[in-house]
Amino acid sequence: MFRTALRNVLAHKARLLMTVLAVMLGVAFVSGTLVFTDTLGNALRNQSAKSYDDVAVAVTTYADQQDEKVAGITAATLEKIRRLDGVDTATGRVSGFAGVADPDGKLIGNGWSNTGGNYSPGKDGKDHAYTFVKGTGPASADRIALDKETARKGEYQVGDKVRVATNGPVKEYVLSGVFTTEDGAVNAGGSLVLFDTEVAQKLYLKPGVFRDATVSAASGTSADELLSAVKPLLPKDAEAKTGQDLADEQADQIESGLSTINTMLLAFAGIALFVGIFLIANTFTMLVAQRTKELALLRAVGASRRQVKRSVLIEAAVVGAIASVIGFALGLGLATALRSMMGMFGGKIPAGPLIVSPTAIGSAFAVGVLITVLAAWLPARRAAKIPPVAAMNSVHGTATVKSLVVRNSIGAVLTLLGSAGIVAGAVKSGSAGRTLIAGGAFLALIGVIVLIPLLSRPVIALVRPLLTRLFGVSGKLAAQNAVRNPRRTGATASALAIGLTLVTGISVLGVTLGQAVDRMTTDNVRADYMVTMASGDALDKSALAALEKTKGASAVSPQQATSIEVEGEYHSASAVTPGDVQQVFAIEAVSGSLDALGRGEIAVDDKTAKSNGWKTGDTLPVKFEDEKNGELKVGAVYKGNEFLSPVLLPRDIADRHGSLANIREVWLKMDGGATEANEQAVVDALGDNPAMSIMDRQDIRDMFGGSVNLAMNIMYGLLAMALIIAVLGVVNTLAMSVFERQQEIGMLRAIGLDRRRVKRMIRLEAVVISLFGAVVGVALGMFLGWAIGQTLSSDIPEYALVVPWDRIAVFLVLAGAVGVLAALWPARSAAKLNMLTAIKTE
Repeated sequence: MFRTALRNVLAHKARLLMTVLAVMLGVAFVSGTLVFTDTLGNALRNQSAKSYDDVAVAVTTYADQQDEKVAGITAATLEKIRRLDGVDTATGRVSGFAGVADPDGKLIGNGWSNTGGNYSPGKDGKDHAYTFVKGTGPASADRIALDKETARKGEYQVGDKVRVATNGPVKEYVLSGVFTTEDGAVNAGGSLVLFDTEVAQKLYLKPGVFRDATVSAASGTSADELLSAVKPLLPKDAEAKTGQDLADEQADQIESGLSTINTMLLAFAGIALFVGIFLIANTFTMLVAQRTKELALLRAVGASRRQVKRSVLIEAAVVGAIASVIGFALGLGLATALRSMMGMFGGKIPAGPLIVSPTAIGSAFAVGVLITVLAAWLPARRAAKIPPVAAMNSVHGTATVKSLVVRNSIGAVLTLLGSAGIVAGAVKSGSAGRTLIAGGAFLALIGVIVLIPLLSRPVIALVRPLLTRLFGVSGKLAAQNAVRNPRRTGATASALAIGLTLVTGISVLGVTLGQAVDRMTTDNVRADYMVTMASGDALDKSALAALEKTKGASAVSPQQATSIEVEGEYHSASAVTPGDVQQVFAIEAVSGSLDALGRGEIAVDDKTAKSNGWKTGDTLPVKFEDEKNGELKVGAVYKGNEFLSPVLLPRDIADRHGSLANIREVWLKMDGGATEANEQAVVDALGDNPAMSIMDRQDIRDMFGGSVNLAMNIMYGLLAMALIIAVLGVVNTLAMSVFERQQEIGMLRAIGLDRRRVKRMIRLEAVVISLFGAVVGVALGMFLGWAIGQTLSSDIPEYALVVPWDRIAVFLVLAGAVGVLAALWPARSAAKLNMLTAIKTE
């Protein structure tokens, strides 16, 4: 039976081609994901370990310019550490944001990965954390050094003047050197500016204080011994660990981060393989039907049902193994391509070999073979049930009434249960609701797949008159052929339905959320510009002072983050400029007046006021950030604004009770609105600072809505594999259908159906099947998009369901185009059949 199975694979290799392609693509996705994440993880772990090669003990504090309560490491403490027995070197580090301008004045990098630090040479005059390829480290206050990639992007040479922005005004420095480093942030595409130690301390902390320190051990001293000696010398908030412990922690963090990527990519690979199951099952079902006589002959000469079933499963296993080998090779190429793509988009991966682990190999082959065998199990079971006598007489087994009733009953129950779960989840809302929807969606999808053969007849019957009227005999025959074998049509349409269910659901949800965010911006913001630090850090007070002097600015208000404590409960607050805040935000007073801010009173949003029982005129006992107590009067209650904190208070109050202003944003209203001249005025007011991000209202909408669009595009890309496999399913079904209908096509040709109309018949059949699957998928996807949206509506005040009819129309048109393209080869094959040879075919 094994030899028989191998001969069958070779005999039907053309008809098994699409199955091989489907499994191959799924395996390539799985193996590529595993190899890529293994390679990335190995490279990052090696880099992390290398960066701690010479570190015996690492000391970390959380010292910050804005928090004087947390002490850093003083120069005196660092000197005590250096004098310990067993210490070779002890180096203090301080760091923060530093952005470098390119020749056009734009920021090099993305803001959050732009860092600055101190150059700390040892006794030999070198800082061994950095290897200089040009020049030397900064030795005076007017000198800096740049990492090699940043210098290349900025076209800087040693001796050039470089404009550098920290959290304050832009300053100009002379480039003293260019270096390479094992710093993970730099190797991931960030930038690093090295300052003289005294300069870095003034910029990021305070003179004579370091945030962190690294200690290397002298020969013969263990890291644990050194750790025990260092700990007693440190301030109470400092944390000390061995270099090995830190390297292990970073390795765990890398593993955790990569597991999320791994899970997401494998989930989409699973979807692609799930779609592939329908193609594989269809292929083997049709092969079994076409080999009825052959299988019957095996039964007649003594083969048992088990042997017949086993022979079909062996065929599937061989096909799965071949597809897995090719798919794994493609997966290696995919992993290499993903690595290159990360570099193209600015994410650098440290050098290292491609890691092909036994897990990746085993998983790829297990998935390929198991999926193929699983999909072929039902066809194999049907093959084993063919009675020898009936098969020898070419009486193809058809589904019994009982089997159809059982199938449709199961499908109806699953669909109803799934739909109930989806509706219940939509009503419940929140994360619990989304969990219910996920379970309901799975059941509903399986139920619809089971019911699709039943649905195909009435749905396709609706379009049959239209096809007949438009395309005559070809249209009528196409509609009849599409429902001739409902199970086959259903399995083919199911693959498309699954892909379009997910694509449509994502589209409905994405467009709805995007428009909700857009409305939120439009309804709540009146300002023409928002200014922030590109790094996400707080703005310096000098930036606010400069913006208040901007030419043409009619209103300027910061969004200065602070908090107050009322009766033991903390409340987030925004310190704003009275009078101007009403001009830059659309604030609707429910009671009182926002003018009360100018009298030193506060404003509270309606939800906070209601939950705490506050009302206009109440005087609240408060504790400020500096731990001082006082009283604040509620001067107004306003309708909640998504861009403001629940409590608004005048800036002067926050300034009196805070050590440093935590200014996250500054909003400006300009005379004449957002114009090129006004934007240039803002740029000029900030001293052409590359670290400052200036956004108009459209930029703000794009910023919030861009993440939604990006997520949608990523999901579209990942689902493309499932849709490609679905297209292969249509091609496969039509090709094999043409093969088994050779005699019928020959008869049609003989009685006058010309080649052109034969081609049209096959093409229309493909279009009908594709559109049927698309309509089912779109309907289910809209249902899921609505349900998931309902669970988010309570968190998004401007939420309102939006059905993207334009995108849905595009999906349906593309589904029809898929049908036409999928039919090219089968239609051409059918039209080329010799009618006399075809009529003689059994």
